[in-house]
Amino acid sequence: MAERPILIWGAGAIGGTLGAYWARAGLPVVLVDQVAEHVAACRTRGLHISGPIEDFTQVVPALTPDEVTGTYDIVVLAVKAQATETALHQLSPHLAADGYVLSAQNGLNEIAIAATVGAERTMGCFVNFGADWHGPGEILFGNRAAVVVGEIDGTVRDRTRAMHARLAMFEPGAVLTDNIWGYLWGKLAYGAMLFATALTNDSMTENFADPRRTIVFERLGREVMAVAKARGVVPIGFNGFDPAAFAPGAPESGARASIAALAEFNRHTAKTHSGIWRDLAIRKRRTEVDPQIGVIARLGAEAGVNTPAISKLVALIHAIEDGARPMDMATFQDLIDTCTST
Repeated sequence: MAERPILIWGAGAIGGTLGAYWARAGLPVVLVDQVAEHVAACRTRGLHISGPIEDFTQVVPALTPDEVTGTYDIVVLAVKAQATETALHQLSPHLAADGYVLSAQNGLNEIAIAATVGAERTMGCFVNFGADWHGPGEILFGNRAAVVVGEIDGTVRDRTRAMHARLAMFEPGAVLTDNIWGYLWGKLAYGAMLFATALTNDSMTENFADPRRTIVFERLGREVMAVAKARGVVPIGFNGFDPAAFAPGAPESGARASIAALAEFNRHTAKTHSGIWRDLAIRKRRTEVDPQIGVIARLGAEAGVNTPAISKLVALIHAIEDGARPMDMATFQDLIDTCTST
């Protein structure tokens, strides 16, 4: 019997890049996206991957959500975190009884996925490569970076090894782990910092290299690590980011060295600004701030850990989304003031 295609739900920056690489490698893939023009481009003239890594065009079968029929053994969920619940409602009827959903997203969406389709049908994934959706059939692949896969219960199974092999077709350095939560929490700290870089129009490197802003990145990292510790999670580092440098009691010198490493890492990518910045400045849409870092404040409150910097950052991002605040240094200064006064 022929292998069922992998269904990639969300064919934007992450899902589209994975799908194009897998299809080019000969894996059966079907993309699903709500943007009809993007779907049409992918399945006719092809999905164009551009940037410093590679430049190629790959025709990939693609559907809008209402066109999906049948069942699939593997569904890669790659929608924005705030669209997770809606996407799960749409895709659940198409997930085989013994299939699973792999979350290629930002945040802790595995929690919501497991609650909907069951923990046994949920697999965790960490992606940090840089990519941007530039329009129908157009994705910029800006830089290679960490790709990690693991079961949410910490086991390593045949299906986990098989998915790791598939991901290695895209990223040769892909990692198979028994601590996927450690990677996800590590990225939450980095993600909080990226949200802060979106408060201005400066690049990620300009943000991380500015000594005035160091206190913000250090405080955000420390708040996330404090919540992780309270929940019994040991975060894992990646691409120069060292979560341990922000652990409770860790010296300031280590945190500052890690922030400097982030400036250096981002200096060598064609993706100069975060996807968060693109959502605010280019696409004029709401960000993943609530499900990605707002959840940290909620989990911190449950654990008795105060997170004033994260709470202030969430409020500032919402203010920008609502048109109440500009993306400028005065807005960033409000976050600096919060960090210096608490």
